[in-house]
Amino acid sequence: MLGSFVLILSYLSGRADAYTRYSLTSCRSSTLDLSDIMFVNSYYFNRINYLVFNSTLGKFVGYTEVGVRWAKASNGNKEYMAYMRNAVNTYCNPAVDLYKTYASTHGMFFISEPRVKLSLGKPFSDNHPGMLVCSAYDFYPKMIRMSWYRDGQKVTSDVWATEELADGDWFYQSHSYLEFTPKPGEKITCVVEHISFKEPNEFAWDSSMPESERNKVAIGAAGLVLGLVVCAAGLLYYRKKSQGWIMVPPG
Repeated sequence: MLGSFVLILSYLSGRADAYTRYSLTSCRSSTLDLSDIMFVNSYYFNRINYLVFNSTLGKFVGYTEVGVRWAKASNGNKEYMAYMRNAVNTYCNPAVDLYKTYASTHGMFFISEPRVKLSLGKPFSDNHPGMLVCSAYDFYPKMIRMSWYRDGQKVTSDVWATEELADGDWFYQSHSYLEFTPKPGEKITCVVEHISFKEPNEFAWDSSMPESERNKVAIGAAGLVLGLVVCAAGLLYYRKKSQGWIMVPPG
């Protein structure tokens, strides 16, 4: 999970006859190094977003009847579109450089490495007997990505995550959850990416957990298997009984 960097360049508004029209110009990125920075210009009328230009798409997109007409007219203006498509270089890249320089010069751009902990939790559903929790604490800035791997293969199902939560002291915390059924000898890891790490850090689940915790997972797994056995036995019994029934037409 990775947060997004948003730098607002301008916020323009106007008012006439009790109606408000305004535009919001911003630079956005979803990577830690801001390498995918994009220029976004959004237009609103009474809080309704009717038109957007995104430098990644390279064109205007309308979201209302009026917005569609404006988008068509703007996209057909070659000179204006060349200017808009270059806005990421004109505005965003210099703004990001200025932001980094100012923040580092004034001691505002500090970095705090996350403290990562793996623990067992209570599953959200009955599909699996166990759940692992990967928790990252006391990190800054807020952008972070947490991924799960089982024996080197990335896990995409039975995974839940929270947004970055502010602690109220400039630091953040985030949690990722993996529901699982234990398998002997497997390796489960939580991979954390943060700007404070030179490369993604891998945190492996220690299967040598306290006996009480092992028992909880074992009991849960046994219960799940027992439930499946009971369901299978019930189905077989039903099918066997149904074969001896004779359908009698209503008289």
